[in-house]
Amino acid sequence: QVQLVESGGGLVQAGGSLRLSCAASGRTFSSEAMGWFRQVPGKERQFVAAITWRGGNTRYADSVKGRFAISRDNAKNTVYLQMNSLKREDTAVYYCAAGEYLVVTTSLYDYWGQGTQVTVSS
Repeated sequence: QVQLVESGGGLVQAGGSLRLSCAASGRTFSSEAMGWFRQVPGKERQFVAAITWRGGNTRYADSVKGRFAISRDNAKNTVYLQMNSLKREDTAVYYCAAGEYLVVTTSLYDYWGQGTQVTVSS
Protein backbone atom coordinates (compact mmCIF):
# COMPACT_ATOMS: atom_id res chain seq x y z
CA GLN A 1 0.00 0.00 0.00
CA VAL A 2 1.03 3.55 -0.69
CA GLN A 3 -0.37 6.46 1.26
CA LEU A 4 -0.51 9.91 -0.32
CA VAL A 5 -1.19 13.19 1.42
CA GLU A 6 -1.62 16.41 -0.53
CA SER A 7 -1.18 19.91 0.83
CA GLY A 8 -0.78 23.47 -0.40
CA GLY A 9 -4.15 24.20 -1.91
CA GLY A 10 -6.02 27.41 -1.25
CA LEU A 11 -7.49 30.58 -2.70
CA VAL A 12 -5.41 32.67 -5.07
CA GLN A 13 -6.08 35.49 -7.50
CA ALA A 14 -5.80 34.96 -11.23
CA GLY A 15 -2.20 35.36 -12.31
CA GLY A 16 -0.91 34.18 -8.96
CA SER A 17 0.98 31.06 -7.94
CA LEU A 18 0.57 28.08 -5.64
CA ARG A 19 2.72 25.07 -4.89
CA LEU A 20 1.10 21.76 -4.09
CA SER A 21 2.92 18.99 -2.26
CA CYS A 22 2.26 15.27 -2.16
CA ALA A 23 3.97 13.23 0.54
CA ALA A 24 4.15 9.51 -0.17
CA SER A 25 4.65 6.76 2.40
CA GLY A 26 4.40 2.99 2.57
CA ARG A 27 5.50 0.78 -0.33
CA THR A 28 6.60 3.70 -2.46
CA PHE A 29 9.13 1.55 -4.32
CA SER A 30 6.21 -0.22 -6.02
CA SER A 31 5.14 2.96 -7.81
CA GLU A 32 7.55 4.46 -10.31
CA ALA A 33 5.34 7.32 -11.45
CA MET A 34 3.58 10.08 -9.56
CA GLY A 35 0.84 12.12 -11.14
CA TRP A 36 -1.33 15.13 -10.47
CA PHE A 37 -4.93 15.16 -11.62
CA ARG A 38 -7.77 17.61 -11.10
CA GLN A 39 -11.52 17.43 -11.02
CA VAL A 40 -14.40 19.88 -10.99
CA PRO A 41 -17.94 18.91 -9.97
CA GLY A 42 -19.80 17.10 -12.70
CA LYS A 43 -16.72 16.43 -14.81
CA GLU A 44 -14.27 13.59 -15.12
CA ARG A 45 -10.96 13.70 -13.37
CA GLN A 46 -8.33 14.94 -15.79
CA PHE A 47 -4.59 14.53 -16.07
CA VAL A 48 -2.39 17.51 -15.20
CA ALA A 49 1.21 16.32 -14.92
CA ALA A 50 3.30 13.30 -13.98
CA ILE A 51 6.91 12.46 -13.10
CA THR A 52 9.03 9.37 -12.50
CA TRP A 53 11.01 8.88 -9.33
CA ARG A 54 14.00 7.61 -11.28
CA GLY A 55 15.18 9.96 -13.99
CA GLY A 56 12.59 12.62 -13.35
CA ASN A 57 10.89 12.14 -16.72
CA THR A 58 7.79 14.31 -17.01
CA ARG A 59 4.55 14.67 -18.91
CA TYR A 60 2.12 17.59 -18.94
CA ALA A 61 -1.36 18.28 -20.14
CA ASP A 62 -1.38 20.83 -22.95
CA SER A 63 -3.52 23.16 -20.87
CA VAL A 64 -0.79 23.60 -18.24
CA LYS A 65 2.41 23.44 -20.30
CA GLY A 66 4.58 26.46 -19.66
CA ARG A 67 2.65 27.39 -16.50
CA PHE A 68 2.93 24.35 -14.22
CA ALA A 69 6.05 22.45 -13.23
CA ILE A 70 6.19 19.07 -11.54
CA SER A 71 9.23 18.04 -9.51
CA ARG A 72 10.19 15.47 -6.91
CA ASP A 73 12.41 15.11 -3.88
CA ASN A 74 13.36 11.45 -3.65
CA ALA A 75 14.88 11.82 -0.20
CA LYS A 76 11.58 13.15 1.15
CA ASN A 77 9.32 10.92 -1.00
CA THR A 78 7.53 14.10 -1.98
CA VAL A 79 6.28 15.38 -5.31
CA TYR A 80 5.49 19.02 -5.98
CA LEU A 81 3.34 20.88 -8.46
CA GLN A 82 4.36 24.49 -8.93
CA MET A 83 1.45 26.35 -10.50
CA ASN A 84 2.11 29.79 -12.00
CA SER A 85 -0.02 32.21 -14.00
CA LEU A 86 -3.13 30.60 -12.57
CA LYS A 87 -6.42 31.02 -14.39
CA ARG A 88 -9.99 30.71 -13.18
CA GLU A 89 -10.31 27.51 -15.18
CA ASP A 90 -7.58 25.95 -13.03
CA THR A 91 -10.05 25.90 -10.14
CA ALA A 92 -10.54 22.28 -9.10
CA VAL A 93 -9.76 19.67 -6.51
CA TYR A 94 -6.23 18.49 -7.19
CA TYR A 95 -5.33 14.86 -6.53
CA CYS A 96 -1.98 13.16 -6.26
CA ALA A 97 -1.69 9.61 -7.58
CA ALA A 98 0.90 6.84 -7.72
CA GLY A 99 1.27 4.26 -10.45
CA GLU A 100 3.72 2.08 -12.32
CA TYR A 101 3.96 4.03 -15.55
CA LEU A 102 4.24 7.60 -16.73
CA VAL A 103 0.80 7.75 -18.28
CA VAL A 104 -2.14 10.14 -18.47
CA THR A 105 -4.87 7.55 -17.92
CA THR A 106 -6.59 7.88 -14.56
CA SER A 107 -7.43 4.19 -14.27
CA LEU A 108 -3.78 3.18 -14.54
CA TYR A 109 -2.87 4.85 -11.27
CA ASP A 110 -3.20 2.57 -8.25
CA TYR A 111 -3.18 4.92 -5.27
CA TRP A 112 -4.80 8.28 -4.68
CA GLY A 113 -4.68 11.03 -2.13
CA GLN A 114 -7.70 12.77 -0.64
CA GLY A 115 -7.31 15.87 -2.77
CA THR A 116 -6.73 19.53 -2.07
CA GLN A 117 -8.93 22.40 -3.26
CA VAL A 118 -7.46 25.10 -5.48
CA THR A 119 -9.66 28.11 -6.14
CA VAL A 120 -8.60 30.87 -8.51
CA SER A 121 -10.56 34.09 -8.28
CA SER A 122 -10.76 36.84 -10.88
